[in-house]
Amino acid sequence: MDDTPQTDRKDPVDTTASEPTGAGARQGAAVARHTLEARDLTLAYDGRVVVDGLGIAVEPGAVTSIVGPNACGKSTLLRGLSRLLAPQSGAVLLDGQDVATLGTRRVATVLGLLPQTPTAPDGITVADLVGRGRYPHQGWLRRWTTEDDEAVAEAMEATSVAELATRPLAELSGGQRQRVWIAMALAQRTDLLLLDEPTTFLDVAHQIEVLELLSDLNRDRGTTIVMVLHDLNLAVRYSDRLVAMRDGRVVAAGEPDAVVTAELVEEVFGIGALVTTDPVTGDRMVVPHGRSRRAR
Repeated sequence: MDDTPQTDRKDPVDTTASEPTGAGARQGAAVARHTLEARDLTLAYDGRVVVDGLGIAVEPGAVTSIVGPNACGKSTLLRGLSRLLAPQSGAVLLDGQDVATLGTRRVATVLGLLPQTPTAPDGITVADLVGRGRYPHQGWLRRWTTEDDEAVAEAMEATSVAELATRPLAELSGGQRQRVWIAMALAQRTDLLLLDEPTTFLDVAHQIEVLELLSDLNRDRGTTIVMVLHDLNLAVRYSDRLVAMRDGRVVAAGEPDAVVTAELVEEVFGIGALVTTDPVTGDRMVVPHGRSRRAR
């Protein structure tokens, strides 16, 4: 694939690479087999178009971050990819099949979603909520097994909420609740995981912790991850691919170093910025120009 940023187009934006760059390319990692694609996708609320004729092919086994200004359609796109929002036109394809034609249980065993503002029943405990991530794997004849116990325990340990297992969700802080929701998504053990702003409500330390956790999940299990992030620098650091959106369209897509330029930041976010090198990771780093405190 040519990683030159692609602009102002309705054709499918292929975020895949000629060689796997995500977990599937790393030694010892599982190989992602499921594919997710949007073709000429238009999404709307009450007739108001939010995502307009968008095409995107998610790279299997990679971490893809969707970035852009508020109200540009990032979360709406994620809702469309996860089948929570039916398209006005176009289609979302899971393994080449229109997700609208697939059974709910089948989709849920392959594709997991952590929405931006999830809700839970009153009085539910942490362990019970995380356990709900196993529901797609249950059936009329299949009962709760040791595999389910292990998945729940592993997810709570990975997100550092095991000590909160018996606590009601409502008693937790915003950051704690967010980690519990992520644990539920991890317990589902899907090959595709979509997360809408997974670092919401978290302080800097916990933001890094969550993104490291998702990076480990991608590396060790080959899980394909698509997430919406507001922090462009964290998106660059923890992603194999970036999709930059504005006004319901893809402005650019590709590897972070190819996508993130001063011109792109100006076009997408409407702000001048210096794009330099992160002294810690060597990745691109965006330093916005401010009005109140200018460089001396």
